[in-house]
Amino acid sequence: MTSPLVTVLKTLKVRVKDKHTPILERMAFEVNQVWNAANEEAAYYAHLPIPEVGWLHVYLSAYDLAKSQATLRKERGFLIHSQTVQEVTEAHEKARKQFKKSELRWRISSGSKRSLGWIPFKKGAAVWKNGQVRYAGHYFKVWDSYGLSQYEFRSGSFSQDARGRWYFNVVVAVPVTESIAQGQVGIDLGLKDTATCSNGLKLESKQFYRELESKLGIAQRAKQKKRVKAIHAKIKNRRLNSIHQFTTQVVKNNGLIIIGNVSSSALAKTKMAKSVLDAGWFMLKTQLKYKASARSGVYLEVNESYTTQACSCCGCIGSNSPKGRTGLRIREWSCPECGAMHDRDVNAAKNILALGHERLAAGIPVL
Repeated sequence: MTSPLVTVLKTLKVRVKDKHTPILERMAFEVNQVWNAANEEAAYYAHLPIPEVGWLHVYLSAYDLAKSQATLRKERGFLIHSQTVQEVTEAHEKARKQFKKSELRWRISSGSKRSLGWIPFKKGAAVWKNGQVRYAGHYFKVWDSYGLSQYEFRSGSFSQDARGRWYFNVVVAVPVTESIAQGQVGIDLGLKDTATCSNGLKLESKQFYRELESKLGIAQRAKQKKRVKAIHAKIKNRRLNSIHQFTTQVVKNNGLIIIGNVSSSALAKTKMAKSVLDAGWFMLKTQLKYKASARSGVYLEVNESYTTQACSCCGCIGSNSPKGRTGLRIREWSCPECGAMHDRDVNAAKNILALGHERLAAGIPVL
Protein backbone atom coordinates (compact mmCIF):
# COMPACT_ATOMS: atom_id res chain seq x y z
CA MET A 1 0.00 0.00 0.00
CA THR A 2 1.47 3.33 -1.04
CA SER A 3 1.68 6.10 1.52
CA PRO A 4 -0.29 9.30 0.79
CA LEU A 5 1.60 12.15 -0.81
CA VAL A 6 2.64 14.74 1.76
CA THR A 7 2.17 18.32 0.61
CA VAL A 8 2.67 21.82 1.96
CA LEU A 9 0.91 25.03 0.96
CA LYS A 10 2.88 27.63 -0.93
CA THR A 11 1.97 31.01 -2.41
CA LEU A 12 3.08 31.61 -5.98
CA LYS A 13 3.35 35.15 -7.32
CA VAL A 14 3.54 36.00 -11.02
CA ARG A 15 3.22 39.29 -12.82
CA VAL A 16 0.13 40.04 -14.89
CA LYS A 17 0.74 41.61 -18.30
CA ASP A 18 0.18 45.35 -18.40
CA LYS A 19 -2.57 45.26 -21.03
CA HIS A 20 -4.97 43.95 -18.36
CA THR A 21 -4.44 46.98 -16.09
CA PRO A 22 -7.71 48.82 -17.03
CA ILE A 23 -9.98 45.86 -16.23
CA LEU A 24 -8.11 45.07 -13.02
CA GLU A 25 -8.32 48.68 -11.87
CA ARG A 26 -12.07 48.63 -12.45
CA MET A 27 -12.39 45.45 -10.41
CA ALA A 28 -10.23 46.97 -7.67
CA PHE A 29 -12.59 49.97 -7.60
CA GLU A 30 -15.51 47.57 -7.13
CA VAL A 31 -13.68 45.83 -4.27
CA ASN A 32 -13.22 49.21 -2.60
CA GLN A 33 -16.95 49.88 -2.96
CA VAL A 34 -17.80 46.57 -1.30
CA TRP A 35 -15.36 47.26 1.55
CA ASN A 36 -16.68 50.78 2.13
CA ALA A 37 -20.30 49.62 2.03
CA ALA A 38 -19.54 46.96 4.66
CA ASN A 39 -17.67 49.57 6.68
CA GLU A 40 -20.59 52.00 6.58
CA GLU A 41 -23.22 49.43 7.52
CA ALA A 42 -21.16 47.90 10.33
CA ALA A 43 -20.42 51.34 11.79
CA TYR A 44 -24.07 52.43 11.60
CA TYR A 45 -25.44 49.44 13.51
CA ALA A 46 -22.60 49.56 16.01
CA HIS A 47 -24.02 52.81 17.44
CA LEU A 48 -27.75 52.78 16.73
CA PRO A 49 -29.67 55.56 18.53
CA ILE A 50 -32.88 54.49 20.30
CA PRO A 51 -35.16 57.39 21.37
CA GLU A 52 -35.55 57.72 25.15
CA VAL A 53 -33.39 54.65 25.63
CA GLY A 54 -29.86 55.42 24.50
CA TRP A 55 -27.56 53.64 22.14
CA LEU A 56 -27.96 50.09 20.86
CA HIS A 57 -24.73 48.33 19.93
CA VAL A 58 -25.27 45.64 17.28
CA TYR A 59 -22.35 43.62 15.91
CA LEU A 60 -22.77 42.62 12.27
CA SER A 61 -20.85 39.57 11.13
CA ALA A 62 -19.86 38.81 7.54
CA TYR A 63 -22.90 36.53 7.35
CA ASP A 64 -25.17 39.39 8.43
CA LEU A 65 -23.72 41.61 5.71
CA ALA A 66 -23.84 38.97 2.97
CA LYS A 67 -27.34 39.77 1.69
CA SER A 68 -26.83 43.52 1.40
CA GLN A 69 -23.45 43.02 -0.26
CA ALA A 70 -24.90 40.59 -2.81
CA THR A 71 -27.64 43.13 -3.57
CA LEU A 72 -25.01 45.86 -3.98
CA ARG A 73 -23.09 43.76 -6.49
CA LYS A 74 -26.23 43.06 -8.52
CA GLU A 75 -27.56 46.62 -8.52
CA ARG A 76 -24.27 48.18 -9.61
CA GLY A 77 -23.40 45.50 -12.16
CA PHE A 78 -20.02 44.64 -10.67
CA LEU A 79 -17.62 42.51 -12.70
CA ILE A 80 -15.97 40.89 -9.67
CA HIS A 81 -16.86 37.31 -8.74
CA SER A 82 -19.50 36.73 -6.06
CA GLN A 83 -16.86 34.89 -4.03
CA THR A 84 -14.72 38.05 -4.07
CA VAL A 85 -17.59 39.95 -2.46
CA GLN A 86 -17.75 37.29 0.26
CA GLU A 87 -13.99 37.33 0.73
CA VAL A 88 -13.85 41.13 1.08
CA THR A 89 -16.70 41.09 3.61
CA GLU A 90 -15.00 38.35 5.63
CA ALA A 91 -11.67 40.20 5.52
CA HIS A 92 -13.45 43.31 6.79
CA GLU A 93 -14.96 41.41 9.71
CA LYS A 94 -11.60 39.82 10.54
CA ALA A 95 -9.96 43.26 10.62
CA ARG A 96 -12.72 44.63 12.86
CA LYS A 97 -12.11 41.83 15.33
CA GLN A 98 -8.35 42.24 15.15
CA PHE A 99 -8.35 45.99 15.79
CA LYS A 100 -11.49 45.94 17.97
CA LYS A 101 -13.14 48.70 15.96
CA SER A 102 -16.58 49.02 14.45
CA GLU A 103 -15.30 51.33 11.70
CA LEU A 104 -12.08 50.83 9.76
CA ARG A 105 -10.19 53.01 7.31
CA TRP A 106 -11.98 53.60 4.02
CA ARG A 107 -10.44 52.23 0.86
CA ILE A 108 -9.69 55.15 -1.47
CA SER A 109 -9.72 54.61 -5.23
CA SER A 110 -8.03 57.80 -6.45
CA GLY A 111 -5.71 60.58 -5.40
CA SER A 112 -2.35 60.61 -3.68
CA LYS A 113 -3.65 58.55 -0.74
CA ARG A 114 -5.34 55.89 -2.82
CA SER A 115 -5.33 52.28 -1.68
CA LEU A 116 -3.29 49.85 -3.75
CA GLY A 117 -5.43 47.55 -5.87
CA TRP A 118 -6.55 44.31 -4.23
CA ILE A 119 -8.93 41.68 -5.63
CA PRO A 120 -9.17 38.59 -3.39
CA PHE A 121 -10.88 35.35 -4.36
CA LYS A 122 -11.68 31.94 -2.90
CA LYS A 123 -10.95 28.47 -4.18
CA GLY A 124 -12.63 27.82 -7.50
CA ALA A 125 -13.02 31.46 -8.55
CA ALA A 126 -9.75 31.48 -10.52
CA VAL A 127 -8.62 28.62 -12.76
CA TRP A 128 -5.91 28.00 -15.34
CA LYS A 129 -7.41 27.64 -18.81
CA ASN A 130 -5.93 27.92 -22.30
CA GLY A 131 -2.60 29.11 -20.93
CA GLN A 132 -4.20 31.98 -19.02
CA VAL A 133 -5.81 32.73 -15.67
CA ARG A 134 -9.60 32.78 -15.96
CA TYR A 135 -11.39 34.86 -13.35
CA ALA A 136 -14.94 36.27 -13.39
CA GLY A 137 -15.30 35.47 -17.10
CA HIS A 138 -12.12 37.33 -18.06
CA TYR A 139 -8.78 35.89 -19.15
CA PHE A 140 -5.50 37.30 -17.87
CA LYS A 141 -2.10 36.55 -19.39
CA VAL A 142 0.75 36.27 -16.89
CA TRP A 143 4.51 35.75 -16.98
CA ASP A 144 4.27 32.09 -15.99
CA SER A 145 7.61 31.24 -14.35
CA TYR A 146 6.24 28.35 -12.26
CA GLY A 147 4.28 26.26 -14.75
CA LEU A 148 0.90 27.08 -13.22
CA SER A 149 -0.88 24.43 -15.30
CA GLN A 150 0.46 21.70 -12.99
CA TYR A 151 -1.20 23.16 -9.88
CA GLU A 152 -4.74 23.28 -8.55
CA PHE A 153 -5.52 26.83 -7.51
CA ARG A 154 -6.80 27.54 -4.02
CA SER A 155 -7.53 30.98 -2.63
CA GLY A 156 -5.51 33.99 -3.71
CA SER A 157 -5.69 37.53 -5.02
CA PHE A 158 -4.71 40.02 -7.66
CA SER A 159 -2.59 42.75 -6.09
CA GLN A 160 -1.05 45.99 -7.26
CA ASP A 161 2.30 47.45 -6.23
CA ALA A 162 3.23 51.12 -5.80
CA ARG A 163 4.31 51.38 -9.44
CA GLY A 164 0.90 50.25 -10.69
CA ARG A 165 2.04 46.78 -11.74
CA TRP A 166 -0.36 43.90 -11.12
CA TYR A 167 0.47 40.45 -9.77
CA PHE A 168 -1.46 37.19 -9.51
CA ASN A 169 -0.97 35.49 -6.14
CA VAL A 170 -2.34 32.02 -5.56
CA VAL A 171 -2.00 29.35 -2.89
CA VAL A 172 -1.14 25.88 -4.19
CA ALA A 173 -0.24 22.54 -2.67
CA VAL A 174 3.29 21.34 -3.52
CA PRO A 175 4.70 17.92 -2.62
CA VAL A 176 7.27 17.77 0.15
CA THR A 177 10.62 16.64 -1.23
CA GLU A 178 12.67 14.41 1.04
CA SER A 179 15.87 16.23 1.84
CA ILE A 180 19.13 14.29 1.59
CA ALA A 181 21.04 17.04 3.37
CA GLN A 182 22.73 15.79 6.54
CA GLY A 183 24.19 19.09 7.68
CA GLN A 184 23.26 21.07 10.76
CA VAL A 185 23.75 24.79 11.11
CA GLY A 186 23.26 27.60 13.60
CA ILE A 187 22.71 31.12 12.29
CA ASP A 188 23.52 34.39 14.03
CA LEU A 189 21.87 37.54 12.69
CA GLY A 190 23.78 40.82 12.71
CA LEU A 191 24.35 44.14 10.99
CA LYS A 192 27.99 43.92 9.88
CA ASP A 193 27.08 40.60 8.26
CA THR A 194 23.37 40.02 7.82
CA ALA A 195 23.72 36.34 8.74
CA THR A 196 26.63 34.19 9.86
CA CYS A 197 26.48 30.39 9.93
CA SER A 198 28.25 28.12 12.38
CA ASN A 199 30.12 26.55 9.43
CA GLY A 200 31.58 29.94 8.44
CA LEU A 201 29.18 30.79 5.61
CA LYS A 202 28.18 34.47 5.71
CA LEU A 203 25.60 36.68 4.05
CA GLU A 204 27.37 40.01 3.76
CA SER A 205 25.46 43.19 4.48
CA LYS A 206 25.10 44.86 1.09
CA GLN A 207 23.32 47.91 2.55
CA PHE A 208 20.98 48.13 -0.42
CA TYR A 209 19.11 51.15 0.92
CA ARG A 210 22.21 53.13 1.86
CA GLU A 211 23.79 52.54 -1.56
CA LEU A 212 20.84 54.21 -3.29
CA GLU A 213 19.96 56.64 -0.52
CA SER A 214 21.57 59.64 -2.23
CA LYS A 215 19.76 58.95 -5.53
CA LEU A 216 16.52 58.46 -3.64
CA GLY A 217 16.96 61.79 -1.90
CA ILE A 218 17.58 63.59 -5.19
CA ALA A 219 14.42 62.08 -6.69
CA GLN A 220 12.36 62.94 -3.62
CA ARG A 221 13.50 66.56 -3.59
CA ALA A 222 12.75 66.84 -7.30
CA LYS A 223 9.29 65.33 -6.62
CA GLN A 224 9.85 62.63 -9.23
CA LYS A 225 7.29 60.20 -7.85
CA LYS A 226 7.77 57.52 -10.49
CA ARG A 227 11.54 57.60 -10.00
CA VAL A 228 11.15 57.31 -6.22
CA LYS A 229 8.90 54.27 -6.57
CA ALA A 230 11.33 52.67 -9.04
CA ILE A 231 14.29 53.13 -6.66
CA HIS A 232 12.34 51.65 -3.74
CA ALA A 233 11.39 48.67 -5.92
CA LYS A 234 15.02 48.19 -6.96
CA ILE A 235 16.16 48.18 -3.32
CA LYS A 236 13.50 45.64 -2.39
CA ASN A 237 14.23 43.33 -5.34
CA ARG A 238 18.00 43.37 -4.77
CA ARG A 239 17.55 42.53 -1.09
CA LEU A 240 15.05 39.77 -1.91
CA ASN A 241 17.35 38.22 -4.52
CA SER A 242 20.33 38.20 -2.17
CA ILE A 243 18.36 36.57 0.65
CA HIS A 244 16.81 34.02 -1.71
CA GLN A 245 20.23 32.85 -2.91
CA PHE A 246 21.56 32.57 0.63
CA THR A 247 18.56 30.74 2.11
CA THR A 248 18.41 28.29 -0.79
CA GLN A 249 22.08 27.41 -0.28
CA VAL A 250 21.57 26.91 3.45
CA VAL A 251 18.47 24.72 3.09
CA LYS A 252 20.02 22.56 0.37
CA ASN A 253 23.00 21.69 2.56
CA ASN A 254 21.36 21.43 5.99
CA GLY A 255 18.48 19.39 7.36
CA LEU A 256 18.54 21.16 10.74
CA ILE A 257 18.54 24.96 10.90
CA ILE A 258 18.71 26.82 14.23
CA ILE A 259 18.49 30.61 14.32
CA GLY A 260 18.51 33.26 17.05
CA ASN A 261 15.23 34.91 17.97
CA VAL A 262 16.45 38.49 17.48
CA SER A 263 13.50 40.87 17.13
CA SER A 264 13.80 43.23 14.18
CA SER A 265 10.63 45.09 15.20
CA ALA A 266 12.11 45.89 18.62
CA LEU A 267 15.48 47.02 17.23
CA ALA A 268 13.70 49.11 14.60
CA LYS A 269 12.72 51.47 17.43
CA THR A 270 16.36 52.22 18.25
CA LYS A 271 19.02 54.37 16.56
CA MET A 272 19.96 51.33 14.48
CA ALA A 273 16.54 51.28 12.80
CA LYS A 274 17.75 52.07 9.27
CA SER A 275 20.39 49.32 9.32
CA VAL A 276 18.03 46.80 10.93
CA LEU A 277 15.29 47.34 8.36
CA ASP A 278 17.82 47.24 5.52
CA ALA A 279 19.08 43.84 6.71
CA GLY A 280 15.72 42.11 6.11
CA TRP A 281 15.94 39.66 9.03
CA PHE A 282 12.21 38.90 9.06
CA MET A 283 12.28 38.11 5.34
CA LEU A 284 15.31 35.85 5.84
CA LYS A 285 13.68 33.90 8.68
CA THR A 286 10.43 33.54 6.74
CA GLN A 287 12.23 32.09 3.73
CA LEU A 288 14.27 29.68 5.80
CA LYS A 289 11.13 28.44 7.54
CA TYR A 290 9.04 27.70 4.46
CA LYS A 291 11.95 26.35 2.42
CA ALA A 292 12.93 23.97 5.23
CA SER A 293 9.31 22.78 5.52
CA ALA A 294 9.15 22.12 1.77
CA ARG A 295 12.20 19.85 2.09
CA SER A 296 11.04 18.10 5.29
CA GLY A 297 13.80 19.88 7.19
CA VAL A 298 13.70 21.24 10.75
CA TYR A 299 13.69 24.97 11.50
CA LEU A 300 13.93 26.26 15.09
CA GLU A 301 14.32 29.62 16.79
CA VAL A 302 16.10 29.78 20.15
CA ASN A 303 16.85 32.46 22.73
CA GLU A 304 20.17 33.96 21.70
CA SER A 305 20.95 35.62 25.06
CA TYR A 306 24.68 35.53 25.91
CA THR A 307 25.54 33.53 22.76
CA THR A 308 27.98 36.28 21.69
CA GLN A 309 29.76 36.38 25.05
CA ALA A 310 30.05 32.67 25.83
CA CYS A 311 32.87 30.52 24.47
CA SER A 312 31.44 27.84 22.20
CA CYS A 313 34.12 25.41 23.35
CA CYS A 314 33.92 25.60 27.15
CA GLY A 315 30.99 27.93 27.85
CA CYS A 316 33.06 30.47 29.77
CA ILE A 317 32.14 34.16 29.68
CA GLY A 318 35.50 35.84 30.04
CA SER A 319 36.43 39.43 30.79
CA ASN A 320 37.58 39.99 27.21
CA SER A 321 34.44 38.62 25.52
CA PRO A 322 32.33 41.23 23.64
CA LYS A 323 29.66 42.76 25.88
CA GLY A 324 27.06 45.44 25.23
CA ARG A 325 27.42 48.30 22.76
CA THR A 326 31.06 48.83 23.65
CA GLY A 327 31.76 45.29 22.53
CA LEU A 328 30.34 45.76 19.05
CA ARG A 329 33.79 46.67 17.69
CA ILE A 330 35.31 43.43 19.02
CA ARG A 331 35.22 41.04 16.06
CA GLU A 332 37.72 38.44 17.31
CA TRP A 333 38.58 37.36 20.84
CA SER A 334 40.22 34.50 22.75
CA CYS A 335 38.77 32.55 25.64
CA PRO A 336 40.80 33.06 28.89
CA GLU A 337 39.87 29.55 30.08
CA CYS A 338 40.58 27.25 27.13
CA GLY A 339 42.53 29.66 24.88
CA ALA A 340 40.27 29.11 21.86
CA MET A 341 40.26 31.91 19.28
CA HIS A 342 36.81 32.99 18.11
CA ASP A 343 35.28 34.95 15.31
CA ARG A 344 32.57 36.89 17.11
CA ASP A 345 29.64 35.91 14.84
CA VAL A 346 30.74 32.33 14.10
CA ASN A 347 31.10 31.70 17.83
CA ALA A 348 27.57 33.01 18.43
CA ALA A 349 26.24 30.80 15.63
CA LYS A 350 27.89 27.73 17.18
CA ASN A 351 26.29 28.54 20.54
CA ILE A 352 22.92 28.92 18.84
CA LEU A 353 23.35 25.50 17.23
CA ALA A 354 24.22 24.06 20.63
CA LEU A 355 21.08 25.55 22.13
CA GLY A 356 19.08 23.91 19.39
CA HIS A 357 20.49 20.58 20.50
CA GLU A 358 19.55 21.38 24.11
CA ARG A 359 23.15 21.12 25.30
CA LEU A 360 22.62 23.73 28.02
CA ALA A 361 23.82 21.58 30.91
CA ALA A 362 26.87 19.99 29.31
CA GLY A 363 28.00 22.36 26.59
CA ILE A 364 27.08 25.85 27.76
CA PRO A 365 26.23 25.68 31.48
CA VAL A 366 26.01 29.44 31.95
CA LEU A 367 23.27 30.02 29.36
